[in-house]
Amino acid sequence: MRPTLPPCAMAPAMYQDETLLNPPGRRDVTVEQWRDYLSKRDAAHRRCAGCAVLADCLYRAVVDVDVAGFLACTSEAERRTMRRELGIEVQVDTSPYGTARVGGGPVDHAEVMGARKAHPDETCRELAQRLGCSTSTVKRHLRQEREGRAEAPVATIEKPTMGQVLDAFDRLDTSRRV
Repeated sequence: MRPTLPPCAMAPAMYQDETLLNPPGRRDVTVEQWRDYLSKRDAAHRRCAGCAVLADCLYRAVVDVDVAGFLACTSEAERRTMRRELGIEVQVDTSPYGTARVGGGPVDHAEVMGARKAHPDETCRELAQRLGCSTSTVKRHLRQEREGRAEAPVATIEKPTMGQVLDAFDRLDTSRRV
């Protein structure tokens, strides 16, 4: 049996629609444009709500990665509301030197050195891909280790549980949900 793809993979155009990515303000559009937006949002909600990976998708979109657009039955604004309620902040990497690291936080020195020890024959680029950071980050940590000046460990922030994220989702304005 082949695995079933999530709705966003089967109908990506639906979730990448400009109207869902940048929802209109109610007072900024005609009645017809507002109905069009609601129709698109409701269709995306119905498909998302039936997805087998909805809870995991929602958790990652709220806690781990600041994702643009409509995802896991939520808009960007709704995910920001949930983060405020949960007291968490997801960093967005706007650096031109690499993509945001999954988890939103920096790679700590011990993590880089552990990866180097476990995979001594990998290039810095391969280690960076393994760790989800930039090549320059790996090089910096390796240089600091050679020079004997390792960075202080990065403070970890306790992440909310799946239950807490789902409770925050339930508290969103339910009149707007399908």
